[in-house]
Amino acid sequence: MIKPPKNVIDRPETPGALREFLGMLRPKATHWGVILAKGRWGVSFRDRQDLLFFRVDQGKCLFLRAGAEPLQFAAGDFLLVRTSTPFSLASDQGAEPVDSWDLVARTRSTEICVGNGDGEAVVVRGGRFVFDSHNEKFLLGLFPPLVHLASRNAQSDRVTALLAMNEAECAAPGVMSEFVIGRLMELLLVELIRGEALVLQASRVGLLAALADPVTARALAALHGKMAHPWTTTELARLCCCSRSAFSSRFTKIVGVAPMSYLQQWRIAVAKDELRRGLRSVEEIGFLVGFQSGSAFSTAFTRAVGRSPSSFAEPATLMIHN
Repeated sequence: MIKPPKNVIDRPETPGALREFLGMLRPKATHWGVILAKGRWGVSFRDRQDLLFFRVDQGKCLFLRAGAEPLQFAAGDFLLVRTSTPFSLASDQGAEPVDSWDLVARTRSTEICVGNGDGEAVVVRGGRFVFDSHNEKFLLGLFPPLVHLASRNAQSDRVTALLAMNEAECAAPGVMSEFVIGRLMELLLVELIRGEALVLQASRVGLLAALADPVTARALAALHGKMAHPWTTTELARLCCCSRSAFSSRFTKIVGVAPMSYLQQWRIAVAKDELRRGLRSVEEIGFLVGFQSGSAFSTAFTRAVGRSPSSFAEPATLMIHN
């Protein structure tokens, strides 16, 4: 067996990549709402490429998404949903849903009252996580489409406690509330990421699934640990003790993109973050993320983002000089 170089993999593999991943998301705020339902009802949610969460306080309902089996969740259950495709919460599969976006816009209230007739009342509290990140679309795209945490899961009490503190802080903001809410959001995401709910319930595609796989986790540790290194797919395959074709196929299937495409996207994401911080020059950032010249970095960044590095950095530059 070929042993990988010690200086690459003798490091904690999963925590390092996760810290970078969550740190770059920059959790900012939690927008809360509630669904009050009775009888036959349904509420639909659009594809908005954001991150929603739901907790059933009372009753039960179905989670419905095209191409997936209906998922029933009951009092105490928690869902984290990436809105990569539309979905609905409903009393049953045949219920006609109302559009949540239209209803909130029309009533100017995040309290959604739906349904009619008799039956057990259903109360679902939830909302949307807001991030202060120019990489939000890329980073959330690496989340699984759905994480379901049942009330009987050992993590449930901790998640419930974090949600309760978050909701209380949002309802009565005080000194440094934004900071507190951001940290509570981070803790909640870490709790979900490190627990069995992700492994057992989530789709096995994306960065988080890749960190649970020994081969792709080793490759990601190397890519994140030495981002500026001129990696090739062949070198990564050798590091992971795989053939080039087997490694490339496995990485692409689990992460969702090919190894070199992921590296390029991560380099651009780090560059965007650094440019908006405004603490390094464009040339320094280019070398930091692995480009051999400022012009090569500028060309690659402009192609990926649609703006030059200098143009992208302008807001941060203005803040520093004012």
